[in-house]
Amino acid sequence: MKAIITGASGAIGSALSSYLTDNGHTTIAWDRSHISIDNYSEMEAFLKSHQPDVLFHLATASESTGRANESWFVNYEWTSELAWLTRTLDIRFVFTSSVMVFSDNAKGPFTTDSVPDADAGYGHEKYQAEQRTFYQNPEAVVARLGWQIGDAPGSNNMIDFFDKQMKDNGVISASSKWFPATSFIEDTVVELVRLVEAEKGLYLLDSNADTKANFYQIATVLNSLHGNIWKVTPNEDFVYDQRMIDPRSQIASLSTRLPAL
Repeated sequence: MKAIITGASGAIGSALSSYLTDNGHTTIAWDRSHISIDNYSEMEAFLKSHQPDVLFHLATASESTGRANESWFVNYEWTSELAWLTRTLDIRFVFTSSVMVFSDNAKGPFTTDSVPDADAGYGHEKYQAEQRTFYQNPEAVVARLGWQIGDAPGSNNMIDFFDKQMKDNGVISASSKWFPATSFIEDTVVELVRLVEAEKGLYLLDSNADTKANFYQIATVLNSLHGNIWKVTPNEDFVYDQRMIDPRSQIASLSTRLPAL
């Protein structure tokens, strides 16, 4: 399999690239500094020159370039163009969205029938991009992801959050009433690759779906695995069941990675 990956330098993208390469597949990173994301002809030529089997669209507007409405352009407009191009060029399109399509006021746990309610910001842009993707490319796969758990700080993952909280506040205050949608990056990658051959449509990837661990429990177990380097205290300030339930998902359960849960 030959795969083009947008966001290949990100936490999930780099892990996906490594996983595919290790399993004998060819990966090509979409470098936005060299391949335009607003010139249709250039994007089309890039895809035609490489003729990939799949395009994994993971990129977000993570680093500002100063462009007006950049977040909307990257998260929505670029996604729309890629969905259309993959349709016309017969390339499988796997687009990663987010549980953030639901606001903190939504009633979870969520299923594929739950209607997103984010009306502004990143979550709203992602939901609009989901809808646009299926309009442009009915054969696409959209995978909603939760908070990713990495091995170390340095990227946008839960361990990075813990590290920053300790540096800024000297403590990690974690709600025992919040059941987050979350998965280890490695498990997300395996499931994304599986979805290349899955039926078209929307999928929810959440390792906490069945485990139903609260944030304080997760933080405590991760702290133990990392040598108790953080101070974790419980609170009940945030009450929210954010889990995403999808019986078709085969992502590894959180309890498999963290049996202490």
